[in-house]
Amino acid sequence: METETEKYLNSCKERIRGIDERSWKAARRHWNGIAKPLYGLGLLEDALVRIAGIQGTENLSLEKKAVAVMCADNGIIEEGVSQSGHEVTTVVTGNIARGLASVNRMAACAGADVYPVDVGMKETIEAGNLLHRKTRNGTRNFSREPAMEEAEMLAAIRAGVEIAKMLGRKGYHIVALGEMGIGNTTTSSAVASVLLERPAEQVTGPGAGLDQEGVQHKAQVIASAVAAYGLRKEETLRTLQTVGGFDLCALAGVCIGGAVYGLAVVLDGLITSVAALAACRLIPEVRDYLLASHLGKEPAMAAILEELGLKPIIHANLALGEGTGAVSFFPLLDMAYQVYRENATFEELDMDAYQDYGAGKGPEC
Repeated sequence: METETEKYLNSCKERIRGIDERSWKAARRHWNGIAKPLYGLGLLEDALVRIAGIQGTENLSLEKKAVAVMCADNGIIEEGVSQSGHEVTTVVTGNIARGLASVNRMAACAGADVYPVDVGMKETIEAGNLLHRKTRNGTRNFSREPAMEEAEMLAAIRAGVEIAKMLGRKGYHIVALGEMGIGNTTTSSAVASVLLERPAEQVTGPGAGLDQEGVQHKAQVIASAVAAYGLRKEETLRTLQTVGGFDLCALAGVCIGGAVYGLAVVLDGLITSVAALAACRLIPEVRDYLLASHLGKEPAMAAILEELGLKPIIHANLALGEGTGAVSFFPLLDMAYQVYRENATFEELDMDAYQDYGAGKGPEC
């Protein structure tokens, strides 16, 4: 019998129309007609081709950009897997809501609006433009009991889908994912360990700055829990519910909502990429709506992006979180878009176009 979460996901899947093949092919032809070396802007060309398919027109727009930052606390920090406690989640989320955090400074440069969302913080605060979609005051400690109940997981996923719906109705064309929540590299590594079928020590990194001993302890906490629950890679929902976080569930919801409401979704680092992996396991069609911004420093990143079939644009050892890596991608997209929109074509210059011999050609879309 279908669970309520499965019913909801099936209803989302039925509303995904898929990217428009005619539009992305037209965008590819336009790129190849511009008077420059074929595929000279590499993955940036591929990104705009994909966005054209998502928007259903070769005359795509990047005018309105948003950053959705999902904020939540994780009970697993009781096991000493992080340097700091939930108080940091509270402070940083408040700063994001007031426009004072790193992601706000960078988003201002990139012309993007930041929307922080409380989907499960331990404390409840009123600050700036913080949106309230709280599921519970933090997850439970998954080393002792499952992180959440099914109804709580579903509420967090729904919250993410609804945020995507809201952004679509506000006229945004593209949304970057961000997160804030102490302990969420532990939950993300745990989910990655299961979904990728890799030992915890292979996918667990320092997060916000653990030393080698701390990383080893963190990996052991994850490995013990995964073994105790007997989690398997085909059990995406059970894995999210058991060792995941509310931010992960909500971020997966935004990925799904992007596909439902026709938004391009830009991934940030480990947490957002694990959420995207979960979303694609649940609804494979979501993958066509995703873009990878950067590779990050966490050890699981390369394997996750390979699994998703996505190539990161930026290789800069970024590890700040909040959506800062995804926001860094926006100016690069804008610059490529100027070339796409403004540069003369071979035909306009009365020049012979380059012959396409397939060398260096990127993905179709």
